Amino acid sequence: MRPLEELVNKKDSAWPIVQEMVKSAKNKVEILHVNAEKTNDALYKTQVTTRSPMGAIVYNTGGILVDNGWIRILGSGNTKLDRSLPDWNKGKSFKEFGESPSFLLIADDAIGGFFILNGGSLGEDLGKVYYFAPDNLEYEPLDITYTEFLDFCFNNDLNQFYKDNRWKNWQKEVSELDGNKVFSFYPYLWTKEGKDINKNSRKAISIEEQYNLNIEFRKQLGLQ
Repeated sequence: MRPLEELVNKKDSAWPIVQEMVKSAKNKVEILHVNAEKTNDALYKTQVTTRSPMGAIVYNTGGILVDNGWIRILGSGNTKLDRSLPDWNKGKSFKEFGESPSFLLIADDAIGGFFILNGGSLGEDLGKVYYFAPDNLEYEPLDITYTEFLDFCFNNDLNQFYKDNRWKNWQKEVSELDGNKVFSFYPYLWTKEGKDINKNSRKAISIEEQYNLNIEFRKQLGLQ
């Protein structure tokens, strides 16, 4: 594993680029404060340089919340989003730090959807982002890079992207939701009976539980 000194690039960091993207964002964006001890650890475990937007976000933020916390982009962890990008991926996309992951969980949303950077396991489009959708349990290719994903979060019409998956007055509930939790719906969003989100019951559960449920449901439905 490369030492921290090789990963921190102060002369050519992507952080100013990310800051400019945030400044011009159409959607509401909140940069979470960074903890100096956590950030060094997270960047070292991630093994990406700060010349990349991902490395810059891991090193300079505790994470980024978009649209009242509907989307959570992972950084080095914060009280509002108490998960770092590498720690959240350990045991899911790789077993030990330093391994080259076949995919990377980079962000997630309040309804149990996961944004994944393809490292080879999802297709031949390496470096492109997929959406692991809670309403069909499919890995949907978005055909965008990590940097383009940031632009998608900051400027895209998220109401359109999440059409039919936002309930009335969702903003207050989502803004109060812990960053380690998501809303779980019943009937499940991927079932025929669960398509009207305003009629579904919902409760907050841990995101770890929801991720494992999604994977298990895929197996049960023969989607693996």
